[in-house]
Amino acid sequence: MISSFLRVDHCQPLDGYVLVRRSGRKEARRAKKDLEMEVEQSQGLADNTVIAKVNKAVWDLDRPLEEDCTLELLKFEDEEAQAVYWHSSAHIMGEAMERVYGGCLCYGPPIENGFYYDMYLDEGGVSSNDFSSLEGLCKKIIKEKQAFERLEVKKETLLEMFKYNKFKCRILNEKVNTPTTTVYRCGPLIDLCRGPHVRHTGKIKTLKIHKNSSTYWEGKADMETLQRIYGISFPDPKMLKEWEKLQEEAKNRDHRKIGRDQELYFFHELSPGSCFFLPKGAYIYNTLIEFIRSEYRKRGFQEVVTPNIYNSRLWMTSGHWQHYSENMFSFEVEKELFALKPMNCPGHCLMFDHRPRSWRELPLRMADFGVLHRNELSGALTGLTRVRRFQQDDAHIFCAIEQIEDEIKGCLDFLRTVYSVFGFSFKLNLSTRPEKFLGDIEVWNQAEKQLENSLNEFGEKWVLNPGDGAFYGPKIDIQIKDAIGRYHQCATIQLDFQLPIRFNLTFVSHDGDDKKRPVIVHRAILGSVERMIAILTENYGGKWPFWLSPRQVMVVPVGPTCDEYAQKVRQQFHDAKFMVDVDLDPGCTLNKKIRNAQLAQYNFILVVGEKEKTSGTVNIRTRDNKVHGERTLSETVERLQQLKQSRSKQAEEDF
Repeated sequence: MISSFLRVDHCQPLDGYVLVRRSGRKEARRAKKDLEMEVEQSQGLADNTVIAKVNKAVWDLDRPLEEDCTLELLKFEDEEAQAVYWHSSAHIMGEAMERVYGGCLCYGPPIENGFYYDMYLDEGGVSSNDFSSLEGLCKKIIKEKQAFERLEVKKETLLEMFKYNKFKCRILNEKVNTPTTTVYRCGPLIDLCRGPHVRHTGKIKTLKIHKNSSTYWEGKADMETLQRIYGISFPDPKMLKEWEKLQEEAKNRDHRKIGRDQELYFFHELSPGSCFFLPKGAYIYNTLIEFIRSEYRKRGFQEVVTPNIYNSRLWMTSGHWQHYSENMFSFEVEKELFALKPMNCPGHCLMFDHRPRSWRELPLRMADFGVLHRNELSGALTGLTRVRRFQQDDAHIFCAIEQIEDEIKGCLDFLRTVYSVFGFSFKLNLSTRPEKFLGDIEVWNQAEKQLENSLNEFGEKWVLNPGDGAFYGPKIDIQIKDAIGRYHQCATIQLDFQLPIRFNLTFVSHDGDDKKRPVIVHRAILGSVERMIAILTENYGGKWPFWLSPRQVMVVPVGPTCDEYAQKVRQQFHDAKFMVDVDLDPGCTLNKKIRNAQLAQYNFILVVGEKEKTSGTVNIRTRDNKVHGERTLSETVERLQQLKQSRSKQAEEDF
């Protein structure tokens, strides 16, 4: 077993070789002896290893190796190791929850930033006042160094063991289709779990419980209400302190708070999950759409407008009705069932199919900003990040299979252009054919090769995720990194071989074959405009770049005698299509007006007094109090127009 290598204990060596991958190096080693020598030379290897990967599958360190294999030793920095570390931490917290509340544990998975555990309580609930006692128990469990033991048990034995917990019995009856399944034991806790886990609870060096909420069993509103407790853990207390600082920063940047403070948008109980964008928020919304629209014009996309409501027969053809109908708003019209569209692709298929198509028309790039609706559960609605009504910068490219490479290159260049304007870095993952896929394997292989070629030529680092593609085509996942180090998935580049088959889409090829099947490339750069606004709000902390700012210019008169000139200045900037206001409040001093404008994040403050009125000028300073001095009105308008059109990230400095 791997832990024997790490502890330099005796174990039965394998007959073959283990391929060890560590710190980016591959080395073929005899299974036991050479690994022991390496451990002796590397004191921290055992302490730093969270989990192993055996033949690309995560593997308990105490689980015996079953065959010759490829072995990787993962540290906490690896995403898969973090998931294991947080999963084990969830079990520790679950053990503490059972001791404190005595309820029924449900699911306890790792999540993107930590872990949670759900519990059903017959009565009462969870309070933040309970956190300190729960944490105290967790520390005790950690100190005991309880081993995580993997056990394979018969299903009927487990049904008897968990007869007190109807939720575990549901999982066994509904999700376990084999005679046996695995459980993990640590201390008194035994839980249904595929694992793997860290070797013992002592590997968790610091753990914090930070949030609780209520939820429904499996997210279904008609099921039992559960109590959910969230936690985070790290192998180093310093990492927890850094995380706490990040949480405080994220709290200050919360888009819901900034949106309220800056009067950008709000939500109302009479339309849950559908945002009301106030004038200044609508400016941001429309400016983002116009940005993408301007890129569409450069890149050969044609914008279309499609219906919001379709007969359910469309969704049956596309397959969405069979797999997605519970997330759609549907209703009856004249004894026919209709639904609001949750995506644009089926409508675009109808557009492609409304007349015969020729190879000369391909690639055909359709773009659509149509309104979409998805019936998200009310408990899942979270500001602008999870809504029911939204728009996407949605486009579908209909192309021949040999055109895929060039189209993907264009998509990648598109997203780099847009994200560089926002100041985002990003990472790329290529997800390839899963075990269960539809279509011709040769088509898959050819398409995946073209995706690889496109990514290699693009020049940015990318990671291969074998077998992680959708059943209907490979995809490129793109995650952007914001100002405080968080990653967000926004852009999508997804190949689809199945939708053209479902809609029987064909084109006439150059050699006269009128049954040639196109490939569809689904792509979006912003993703949901609503979600992108949430990300941008938090990324900038409400300090909007000039071109996107809903408060670009504030005109401040020195005194009442300059009010008329200030109004004239405001009108000139308004006519030049700037977001401009004027402060004529007689109850505020000049310094107070300037300070108010800076706090409100006006990019430029234009002060006008008697001197400026006489000479037709303005005195310019920025929200960061950088003084640019006196300029003519026409010169200022022209310069700000240049900065706006260039989408400068630091217009206040560049002025």
